Amino acid sequence: MLNVEVENYLLAHNNLKIIQRKDMFNFSLDTVLLANFCTINKNVKKIVDFGTNNAAIPLILSTRTNKDILGIEIQKEAVELAKKNITLNKLDNQIEIVHADINEYVKNASKVGLVICNPPFFKVDEESNLNENEFLTIARHEIKIDLERIIKSASVILDNRGRFSMVHRPDRMIEILNLMQKYEIEPKRIRFVYPKVGRESHVLLVEGIYKGKKGLKIEPPLYAHNEDGSYSNEVRRMFGENIDE
Repeated sequence: MLNVEVENYLLAHNNLKIIQRKDMFNFSLDTVLLANFCTINKNVKKIVDFGTNNAAIPLILSTRTNKDILGIEIQKEAVELAKKNITLNKLDNQIEIVHADINEYVKNASKVGLVICNPPFFKVDEESNLNENEFLTIARHEIKIDLERIIKSASVILDNRGRFSMVHRPDRMIEILNLMQKYEIEPKRIRFVYPKVGRESHVLLVEGIYKGKKGLKIEPPLYAHNEDGSYSNEVRRMFGENIDE
């Protein structure tokens, strides 16, 4: 049965658990990378996760901060799963899940200091494979929302000098940077993630500041795996492991 719920520990965090379904989006390395990449400074009072799905990002963020976190999700079944995960981990006082369309939610929302998003990566065109189940199609393809509307929505909800952090694919970097500047989110940090040394980058991490000053920093590369295919020490630390060099 595809809709069977499976409960596991969240990575190496023995104090956190997550319920997932095989027929729905399951968190991946991208999720972990973004949750560890975003800047959480003293000016951030509240964090908003666009398209939170099963709340994996808010759960991981709860290991980094005690600030309030709000997850927005358009799929009703994912919202129900996210709420179960928050309650399972006794984080109802820190994390709130809202069933809403991001485009509509931001119209009346209060300003926040940090918006993060692990968005659908793929544009919908004639070559799109939309034969997956509806849950996965919406999670992977720009059906309910596209890149421009995500970035525009972030600009609406961000405080002055609030931050927007996103994970995406490197082949859409120019489009991402242009859209961020269009909506006054100045790109400040970029980090390329590589499967291993000698391979092309397959993941882009980017962060910008709303109405921020110009000045972009390219951070050192992150290698996800060692030559033998095992996870690198940096990634294992993100998983919550205690690693000695």
